[in-house]
Amino acid sequence: MLKDVFAQAWEAMLHNRSRTAITMLGMAWGIATVVLLLAYGAGFERAFEVIFAQWSVNTIGIFPGRTSQQAGGQKAGADVRLTLDDVDRLVATVPGIQHISPAAYKDVTVQNDLHSYTWTVNGVKPVFQEIWRLDPDQGRMFNGMEEQQRAHVCVIGSEAKTKLFSGGWALGETIRLNGVHFTVIGVLKPKMQEGGEDNDSNRQIYIPFSTMSDLVDTTYPGGIWFDYSGDYQLVEQSARTALAGAHHFRPADHEAVHVANLQTQMHQFTILAIALQVLLSLVGALTLGIAGIGLMNIMLVSVQQRTREIGVEKALGARRRHILAQFLTEALAITAVGGICGIALAYLVSALVGRIPFYSEIALHAEDADIRLIISPASVMVSTGILVITGLISGMIPAIRAANLDPIEALRYE
Repeated sequence: MLKDVFAQAWEAMLHNRSRTAITMLGMAWGIATVVLLLAYGAGFERAFEVIFAQWSVNTIGIFPGRTSQQAGGQKAGADVRLTLDDVDRLVATVPGIQHISPAAYKDVTVQNDLHSYTWTVNGVKPVFQEIWRLDPDQGRMFNGMEEQQRAHVCVIGSEAKTKLFSGGWALGETIRLNGVHFTVIGVLKPKMQEGGEDNDSNRQIYIPFSTMSDLVDTTYPGGIWFDYSGDYQLVEQSARTALAGAHHFRPADHEAVHVANLQTQMHQFTILAIALQVLLSLVGALTLGIAGIGLMNIMLVSVQQRTREIGVEKALGARRRHILAQFLTEALAITAVGGICGIALAYLVSALVGRIPFYSEIALHAEDADIRLIISPASVMVSTGILVITGLISGMIPAIRAANLDPIEALRYE
């Protein structure tokens, strides 16, 4: 019985080749649109993940501020100054901390025998490499022994190396930071960096925190950075509570210390990406729905043209379910072939399009953060689900109409 139903559906499709091909084309275009829109949304989300991944997402920076609320007997407006004791305090009270480093910053004159610039020097602990994902392109990061010995060594950014040494070899060379001699022991891989002189991510200089006291007073660090595992909101709240108790301000006073929580920003972009995925899914579903309406119209025309055939089949003993299955199978066959062609078309377009410029238009070294059409199994499954629902609805209405035809009236139809 099932074999006969498929045979009849196939004969009907062959009898109206042009109409069937056009309908399949519409279904293929609709499913390809759904798949490609979902692929674009996935590529958009991945682009933001790549942007944040270069800095490490599970990272928090804490910086001194000024109280905005009265706490205890102290008035609002008091300066909060971080100390080295706060580093130990955070390690002891905040769950999930993996690496932690105080940080001191100063814009200084950076010179060698040929060039002179004003760049930011960062005094940090060796573990800052793990916290901030500072990957050496040449050489290495300074180690704990050099930190203890207050060694005059430095690690420079990729652009700093290019400007100071004109692309030449930098390891072992000497540069002067505010007139103090430092030996270059490492050059970092380039980070994604938006254009402009104000953005100097790749012109940063890193030296041991202990050595930084030669350039600036490090009694009160300019910030504390750490990476962690666990819930980002709980970790941030624990850090605020620990510092609030030591510096006499309210934990809810967000002006007392400024917290840069990269996971919070990543979470916001994730919500944006999900909203975009939902929007693109709706747009794709509407596009496929238009193709489904085309399929429904074609099937209704087919029912009308084959009214006498339906009457003959019923007169010979065909039941309603047989007629229903016959036309529904024909609609689903058109949908299935169109769907397979559409998914294949989506893969072809994805391969041909390749990389779509996105972040690289405004940033250097950012090709990895451009959008690529990522067709995942999940997106194909979602698209297929939408296709099946569209095919069922588009085929069921004409099939029900065909099944409900009165056999006597159908035989009289001219």
